[in-house]
Amino acid sequence: MNRNDVQDWLDSYVEAWQTYDAEKIGDLFSEDARYFYSPADEHQPVRGRLAIVASWLEQPDRPNSWHAHYAPIAVDGRVAVAQGRTRYLHEEGTLKREFDNIFVIHFDDEGRCSRFTEWYMQRPDPGV
Repeated sequence: MNRNDVQDWLDSYVEAWQTYDAEKIGDLFSEDARYFYSPADEHQPVRGRLAIVASWLEQPDRPNSWHAHYAPIAVDGRVAVAQGRTRYLHEEGTLKREFDNIFVIHFDDEGRCSRFTEWYMQRPDPGV
């Protein structure tokens, strides 16, 4: 994997999230992938492609209710670290909440994610 490969995967991740298309979500992950919504989930990841797809589809975000961009900051073989920001919006389009994100992504030989761990921190309310 190189930075371009990882950026392509991240862009596909955002597209899958925007569309909630089960096939696009599934294409991101290996059959036996493990998905950790936070590092605290170390003992309870979502296990397997089908379970990851089902998890994503459980509580979909309202269309156009968020914006996100992520980019690789380190790639070492089949492991990448990406950094980005996710902004959730009120219905009228103003900022509701904002998160800084770090993803640690392990890829298989086919370029699918086999292990995904998200680290996130909510930014303080800009009005505070």
